[in-house]
Amino acid sequence: MLSWMAWTWPTAAIFTCLFSTIGLLIVLEIKYPGGAERKGALGLTTTRGDRLFLTCLGGSFIFLAWLGLMGEPLWWPLGLAIGWGTFCFWKV
Repeated sequence: MLSWMAWTWPTAAIFTCLFSTIGLLIVLEIKYPGGAERKGALGLTTTRGDRLFLTCLGGSFIFLAWLGLMGEPLWWPLGLAIGWGTFCFWKV
């Protein structure tokens, strides 16, 4: 199924989770329109979609920096990325 590209099952799982999250945001936007803009700790006025984008972008940079500086294992940057995502959705 994934032989057309050099994908692995973890990569497919990440994209599945990402697309599921985007689908969830679509459902939330339909049910609760407006996105609930708010000004957070970084001084940005953001919506749910903005916070998801900042979470994904920050998590990617966390993993890339960890791989470049420390290498494996990747459990510590996973915890940092989850913490960053929590911060983004609660405070940003």
